[in-house]
Amino acid sequence: MGGIAHGGAIMSFADTARAAAAVINLPADARGTTTIREQDQFVASAPAGSTVIGHTTVIHRGRRTQIWQTRVATEEAKLVALVVQTQMNL
Repeated sequence: MGGIAHGGAIMSFADTARAAAAVINLPADARGTTTIREQDQFVASAPAGSTVIGHTTVIHRGRRTQIWQTRVATEEAKLVALVVQTQMNL
């Protein structure tokens, strides 16, 4: 729509990257994980059809919660969105 990537698609991409990181880093006794908070900051648009790259890093990895930050940028390193998600380990 409007020649730019839809914000929902950007969020789905960031959520998928974060979910993979959270699952890989679950404590041994955890049964899974669920998102309990998400904060999205859209900084710029990405042209429709462009490639976006996500980098997910851990902010906190505890016994009960994990906090992850995902930076979504274009191939030219233009920041599109910054997402911080808190996960509860189940």
